[in-house]
Amino acid sequence: MKLFRQNVLKKQWIPVALVVLGLITSSSSGQYELDWYTIDGGGGRSSGGPYELLGTIGQPDAAWSAGGDYELLGGFLSGGPLCFIDFDSFARFAEYWLEKGVGLPADLYEDENNIVNKLDLGVFVDQWLCYCPAGWPLK
Repeated sequence: MKLFRQNVLKKQWIPVALVVLGLITSSSSGQYELDWYTIDGGGGRSSGGPYELLGTIGQPDAAWSAGGDYELLGGFLSGGPLCFIDFDSFARFAEYWLEKGVGLPADLYEDENNIVNKLDLGVFVDQWLCYCPAGWPLK
């Protein structure tokens, strides 16, 4: 009787071991592959209620080119001006420090005092080493 139980238990473990082994090998042998390609053109606008979504399938690989004072940004939704807020911007900002006047490019903080001061410096520091926002006056 004891020999019969051992044979039955051995036969029950064999299918369980095979299933576990099959699960382990099938999950480790699958390789994922992502192919690179573009679909140039397309896009659209979708809205509902207070939400609006603008999507595109347009030229994600379109590069930018620059020459002199001009920049050309490709793609369906090209970004803003291609620049970083860096030491060049800081030098331009420093030229206007504590100056008063209407329409100064370094007067970044939206207030009524028309003076380049610490409030404008705070806005400048928040943008430090980021892309220039649209309409960045210190470009």
